[in-house]
Amino acid sequence: MTDRPPLLRRPALLAGLALGVAGLIGAAALYGGALDGNAPTGQCHASQALAARLKPLAKGEVAALVVPQSPRELPALTFKDPEGKPLSLADYRGRAVLLNLWATWCVPCRKEMPALDRLQAELGGPNFTVVAINMDSRDPEKPKEWLKTNNITRLAYLADPEGKVFQTLRSIGRATGLPTTLLIDKSGCLLAHLDGPAEWASDDATVLIRAATQG
Repeated sequence: MTDRPPLLRRPALLAGLALGVAGLIGAAALYGGALDGNAPTGQCHASQALAARLKPLAKGEVAALVVPQSPRELPALTFKDPEGKPLSLADYRGRAVLLNLWATWCVPCRKEMPALDRLQAELGGPNFTVVAINMDSRDPEKPKEWLKTNNITRLAYLADPEGKVFQTLRSIGRATGLPTTLLIDKSGCLLAHLDGPAEWASDDATVLIRAATQG
């Protein structure tokens, strides 16, 4: 801190505050962040009506699901397919997606995986799919073996051992821990998100997912 007189320091302080506010506004405009009240961006304008229909359906077993008023475009999310080849969320355009981040060391993740597997068995197809991305960072055989041992047969083994998907979602306020689940519409717009587990094989979840596929 310099020993400038107060009257000389004040303009600099005000300028700094103005720049800080401008930066926050810019970040909110770019990402939407946790500011769910912002207007939907670009292609997501058309998804606003669908989000409004989903909001009252987030109840019962999926009551913790957060359905923002305004759907947002997501950053590019890339991970690996069962053969270790690059795959991205954009590859699923045209289908509603329930994206789930999980790990074998995460007890709530392990508990909800059978329900996600049943959801995929019941609703998976050309209009919807569960994209479960494993976040184990060391032995890639461990999650594969866990899925096999627990008879998780409908979910493809998708992996992000470097944690890039989680870090990207955390940077926009959409991931704080595991499990993390996002409901994404056919245009790639984020309709809803959940920190923590849910009973995805329940009637409540099925009704909500069926509604999401109709958008």
